[in-house]
Amino acid sequence: MSFTVDVRRLRFRYGTGPWVLDIPELTLEQGTSAFLYGPSGSGKTTLLGVLAGVLEANQGEVKVLGEDLASLSGAQRDGFRAEHIGYVFQMFNLIPYLSVLDNITLPVRMNAARRARLNGEGVKETAALLADHLQIGDLMKKPVTELSVGQQQRVAACRALIGSPELIVADEPTSSLDFDRRETFLELLFQECERAGATLVFVSHDRTLEGMFSRTISLPDINKAAQ
Repeated sequence: MSFTVDVRRLRFRYGTGPWVLDIPELTLEQGTSAFLYGPSGSGKTTLLGVLAGVLEANQGEVKVLGEDLASLSGAQRDGFRAEHIGYVFQMFNLIPYLSVLDNITLPVRMNAARRARLNGEGVKETAALLADHLQIGDLMKKPVTELSVGQQQRVAACRALIGSPELIVADEPTSSLDFDRRETFLELLFQECERAGATLVFVSHDRTLEGMFSRTISLPDINKAAQ
């Protein structure tokens, strides 16, 4: 069986503080759309950081796409993330002085392997196609500072998806939207993940959304540090 994520005996803490994560096992098959929920302080964002290689586990194995992140240096994890992982941040983290187009294309301009997965399509053409699918195709030349929250959210999703990364992680990206707009955004996100064959890990405390996902994971249930 092919796992995009394979976590065993993971333990993580900040400095010498208490354990934030203590997860005996977590696996996600390729193509899964996983809804990860839990209350504030249960370690949701920390777990995403570990899966993306932004944070290094203190103990255990964290395998993503078969690569044990613990065996990589910080620079190697950065390179792995740039090539294989799309990250949708809670606050989007768009570059304010760049246009919509330049924000979307940033990952493939900075990583040659991800750019090579465009299959001969031009960078701008691929960005335009993604933007059309996420219904922001008419905004490509606008500065992101002129966009609504919902539009900025879609720019962030396009940036995460370009170059077909195998894992998409999303940290509460719909928290600023009303329910109808959340559903619309998620349907579009699912379509693009399916198109790319990507695994999606979506973190939220809003359990009204969980029925849209193929798998639901309660972090307090799997994280002994939160129990």
